[in-house]
Amino acid sequence: MSLINLQRKNNRKLLFTTPSHDRKFFIFNKFRQFYKYDISETECFNPQKALLEAEERAKNIYKTKYTRFLTNGSTGGIIASVLSCTKKDDKVLIWDDAHPSHYNAVKLACCEPVYYKINKINEWGVPGITEPELIEKNLKNNNIKAVIITSPSYEGIVSDIKKIKEICSKFNTRLIVDEAHGALYPFCNKLPLSTANIADFTVQSLHKTAGGLNPTALVHSDCNIDPKIGLEQINTTSPSYPLLTSIEKNINYLNSRKGRNHIINLIENINNLKNSCKNCDFYGDDPTKILVKIKGLSGYELSEKLYEEFNIEDEKTNEISTMLLCGIGTSEKKIEKLKKALIKICNIL
Repeated sequence: MSLINLQRKNNRKLLFTTPSHDRKFFIFNKFRQFYKYDISETECFNPQKALLEAEERAKNIYKTKYTRFLTNGSTGGIIASVLSCTKKDDKVLIWDDAHPSHYNAVKLACCEPVYYKINKINEWGVPGITEPELIEKNLKNNNIKAVIITSPSYEGIVSDIKKIKEICSKFNTRLIVDEAHGALYPFCNKLPLSTANIADFTVQSLHKTAGGLNPTALVHSDCNIDPKIGLEQINTTSPSYPLLTSIEKNINYLNSRKGRNHIINLIENINNLKNSCKNCDFYGDDPTKILVKIKGLSGYELSEKLYEEFNIEDEKTNEISTMLLCGIGTSEKKIEKLKKALIKICNIL
């Protein structure tokens, strides 16, 4: 099957998945613009200088010490953060079921991984918070130089990063937060607090909920270490300026009045769905993640019904619950269709 035919086939499904732009919401309006922005360093063009200026403006928006654009997803940001703040044979504390980029970052930095566990929320079948007490115990027993925390989780569970940062500071340990699913947080007070101004390094994926193109992302530093130190070790010397340009436009949109209102409207639409589906149970700290379960159905059964009977595809499913991801590209009409599907499923049971 060709890529074109694959795209046509997917167009028939209602996707509550990444990327959140849903192929219908265009921050960077016309694809042909990519070719106009696809340039290199010449006498008449200085894209590197333009990039530095764009990152400086972004830093001021996020109120961080450094903000760097990423075109290799949050993976690049995690790796760059570890490379920037550790040296060979340092110990780095990571979740034993974290995204592969966490372990790979430690490996590439020639560091030693130390693992911690996260308890599962059995009623939902998803990982819970990272307990600050567990982090403190590990830092007391090991000479840990950096800690990587995932918050929010894939399903929208948020840990107490302020408390964890206090603990890390006590042991002179760098805190890296994988906030890949929290790129909207800095732009709406109805969402959890972003860690961009708390942790030493915070990594966000714009393509997951913020309407960005795959695989655009950001790495923020709120300490005196520029993540560019690590990025220079892993980035290509021929970056995609079209993707970098899309990042700048993405940030400017999120920071605009229109963008902020868009996020508020999205949350209101999702809250309306939750209030209307009386026989569904919902969970999580992040309202842009619809983590749902229905009595009498496993998560897999609910996922199958949504897909086969209503043409709705979820992002992630387990034995107990189903998670549907929403973001900038999730329209009110789309949420309304999901609401009607959930109500109809409940009424049939």
